Amino acid sequence: MRILLLVVYYLPSTMSSATLIHDLAVEFHRLGHEPIVVAPDENILQDHQVSCENGIKVLRVRTGKIKSATKFIRAFNEIRLSRIIWKKGKQFFDENPCDLIIYYSPSIFFSSLVKKLKRKFSCSSYLILGDIFPQWAVETGILRKGLIYRYFKYKEWQNYEAADIIRVQSPANLLYFKENGLDKKHHLEVLYNWISVTEEHAPPTTYRVCLGLQNKVVFFYGGNIGVAQDVDNVIRLADNLRNEPTAYFLLVGGGSEVSRLKAIIKLKGLTNIAIHDPVNHQEYLSMLAEFDVGLISLDRRLRSQNFPGKMMSYMYHAKPILASINPGNDLKEMLEDKKAGLVCINGEDEIFADYARRLVADENLRRQLGHNARALLEETFSVSKAASRILSHFNKVN
Repeated sequence: MRILLLVVYYLPSTMSSATLIHDLAVEFHRLGHEPIVVAPDENILQDHQVSCENGIKVLRVRTGKIKSATKFIRAFNEIRLSRIIWKKGKQFFDENPCDLIIYYSPSIFFSSLVKKLKRKFSCSSYLILGDIFPQWAVETGILRKGLIYRYFKYKEWQNYEAADIIRVQSPANLLYFKENGLDKKHHLEVLYNWISVTEEHAPPTTYRVCLGLQNKVVFFYGGNIGVAQDVDNVIRLADNLRNEPTAYFLLVGGGSEVSRLKAIIKLKGLTNIAIHDPVNHQEYLSMLAEFDVGLISLDRRLRSQNFPGKMMSYMYHAKPILASINPGNDLKEMLEDKKAGLVCINGEDEIFADYARRLVADENLRRQLGHNARALLEETFSVSKAASRILSHFNKVN
């Protein structure tokens, strides 16, 4: 099959969705299919750019800023995504008919493009649902229930309508669809996030030496630094451990909260935490491999559940996980049952700090939890299992 994968972020972006789609495309290629990735790109100079990367054809379409834009500009540019990609990529789509469309949300604004492509190719579509938007934005106080919310809600419903099958990433997400009367209207399936477990030898880095962290136990956070992640939670943790001489917190990524959080770190005079600019995918993995503990933080107000994509990279590198998450998240039970990490609820600051101190003090604990995390990855989050599951719905298509 020729499979079109539609996503907002693709490599070299370090956003978890970029890695998720890349690993899935590589697995499809390994299985003998022909994956094509389509993604917006604010950095290319021409209207569109076609390349071949790891045997995968990639169409990048020039759009306005999304990741680096203000909330208003980002929303405006995302609303235009379907129209711009269709207009600038039409010749490419004419030349590359596909048998299956797989699209990732967020964004919620791909529905009109997916519907046009489904009609054009007479094919099916599969939605990989990540964050449930605008629900999480309301839960975290970013968005109020008004006219803008109702518009986003309408686009969310359209996004679901464009899919023949909707994948949710945890059993708890099914409750959202049931509460909103959508469970009988749409074909839903639970499919955990995934990552390739094939060993990649990324070039070594020397960040530990360059940053003067040779004698530190480094807690590493990688990825988006936005409202849903509540990285204030990590700053409170660093503040509580300011008298632990070997504990250090390194955050690598970009997002809407970076400037504010840097100002708080400076105001508090914290010297055991730093926010590093985003790096490319390979450098990110090499950097992660150097450090000691993978950090996860989620806003406690979230009711819609997710397994952060950064967790896949932590487990791949056999890092113990320290997580502070929202109540009711399936992640707590999973990590605790498999003894792959230490997990508390966001707001339990004393427990969070106690867990961090335990990890600082006990190298054997870090090693054992990391070993179990890697085992959990191979058992539950393999991209080969995910690809087989997705393709099983469409075996009749040749």
